Amino acid sequence: MTDQGVRRTVTQVPAQACDAASDSAGEVAPCGPGEPSPGTAEGGISAPASAASDAPSQPVPGQGAPLLGTAGEPVPDGPGEPSSDEPEAAALASPPTVSPAARRRAERRAERVTAGAAELERRLADLLRGGLISAGQSGPALWEETAARMVDAQAPGLANRVRDLGALASAGVGADAPVRLLEECALLHLLAQAWLRRDRLPEPLAATVRSRVGLTASPEGPAIRDDWLVLAQYDTSDSRLITRRIWLHGTVSGRTALLLSYGAPGRAPDLALPAGLAVDAELTPYPGAGQPRTALTERFGAPAPTTVRPPGTTTSGALARYGAALRDDPWRVSVPVTLERVVPVPDGDGWQLADADEDQALPVGAAARSRPGLWRLVALSGGAPVRVFGECGPRGFTPLAAWPQGPGEAVPLC
Repeated sequence: MTDQGVRRTVTQVPAQACDAASDSAGEVAPCGPGEPSPGTAEGGISAPASAASDAPSQPVPGQGAPLLGTAGEPVPDGPGEPSSDEPEAAALASPPTVSPAARRRAERRAERVTAGAAELERRLADLLRGGLISAGQSGPALWEETAARMVDAQAPGLANRVRDLGALASAGVGADAPVRLLEECALLHLLAQAWLRRDRLPEPLAATVRSRVGLTASPEGPAIRDDWLVLAQYDTSDSRLITRRIWLHGTVSGRTALLLSYGAPGRAPDLALPAGLAVDAELTPYPGAGQPRTALTERFGAPAPTTVRPPGTTTSGALARYGAALRDDPWRVSVPVTLERVVPVPDGDGWQLADADEDQALPVGAAARSRPGLWRLVALSGGAPVRVFGECGPRGFTPLAAWPQGPGEAVPLC
């Protein structure tokens, strides 16, 4: 995976947030002084005395409300990705009537997720009371136990973020490790509070919160037919599945879209669209504020080579785009950006992409510096400006594809 799993620094947030609300949204409410509450494990997330109960100790805003999709249907209980080959007539049909049994299932799941979010809030408060510096001393077992509680609450998105938090606490590398841990705690606190107050949120942001918590959703809205330029394709894997990410750019609509495809461990996902090709296809977007993900609804021809290139921006424009994305989705890890004219140059032990027309540069992310794609980019440039597509995140830019200054095909970097 790209190294955009690291969050923005404290000094970067005010510069990247587009308004005061975004700047302050990630703050965790301060805890009072004193000893950890009973049951607190030193330096880790504790299991509070009420952890054995699946219900919060006090009423929580939004509790008991039916867990509905943006079209009014209950979100399904089971995991899995939505189908991408629904007939066109189904998209035009009126929403189906929700059965009483389905509504009750949705309400029960909403109650479980709400109870899990309330429990997570209590555990985060205990963690902060115990101190972040010693958080790594608790070991992985306590973090895994907390993640398991979130799985029991049917909130897999919260569970994954708790595991990431535990990995960050256990690593504890670098002088900024406590700062990064606090940032991640703040974002997790923000997500839990957003779920508990989801009934007060605008619908696009509420849809984003549902997705971040881990609820499945179906693509909706008008389908977009375009000649889609394949910008990049790369795979990430864990012990459970392989995820393939394919970035596309609509040559007519100007929209950047993301396709996700999955495969079992050891088996590549079925969908494959190599970078540099173009395909006439119809995509349907998923709900959510600033959501780039789409579903491939229909293809009208085979992918073919093309000379079309995506329009680019400057390095300062890339940072502004990332800041705007954080306003819509504070949990966004990175944004897709094409840099117009940049030159890869060494910077101490690392590399940066220097803007040929501005006195600005973006650092290349740490993970990208260890991949052969960086050397392909350096060879392609030869000291001259190139056009580079990649993911711009809080700690750098990850190049995924590049085009030479003159005529030439796209060069995959991932």
